[in-house]
Amino acid sequence: MEEAEREPLELSSEEGDVEVEREHDAPAELDAETRARRDAALRHIRKLGDPVLRATALPVDRFDERLRQEIERMGELMHDALGVGLAATQVGVLHRVLVYRAYPEDPLTALVNPLLLWSSEEQQSAEEGCLSLPGVHVEVERAARVRVQGQDGNGDALELEAEGLVARIIQHEIDHLDGVLILDRIPRQARKEAMRALREAQAQPSSA
Repeated sequence: MEEAEREPLELSSEEGDVEVEREHDAPAELDAETRARRDAALRHIRKLGDPVLRATALPVDRFDERLRQEIERMGELMHDALGVGLAATQVGVLHRVLVYRAYPEDPLTALVNPLLLWSSEEQQSAEEGCLSLPGVHVEVERAARVRVQGQDGNGDALELEAEGLVARIIQHEIDHLDGVLILDRIPRQARKEAMRALREAQAQPSSA
């Protein structure tokens, strides 16, 4: 999932107080070093058309140094790509692992074998981007609050509740682990427009 702008937009309280997540509107504003790191990281992230993005990830049963290195690498790629969340399938690994950092001051959180225990009846709609779908930003409706359980990189049990942007990121990344993309959660016409935006983004020369 792509990083929020430095000053996230917010809907009014009547509309739900949800932050709108999208990439920097003007990548050209990035300094040369940051842009180069972003382009290099994006080359490691699988894009639409890669069959791994439609695969269902497998539960992790070995919590060893190799897994912790995998989590560390995912965190680094997410950071360099200016993302706020990343699923293992996006880097070609069929493990039920996701990482996220909703805000720059937050620590990196890794969820292994995440399981959605509960989601609120209240739904919120907000714009989402995806590192596997460059140039695509679509309105997606999701549960406003969720409760999820899983494990950390050492195998210790985790259970957390999240709302707003964090809840949205978790749902987005669990979708990836189930082979579901944001394109699957929008109407047909919006999907056509998103595919057009994706083709236009792919046609642009790399800024690296």
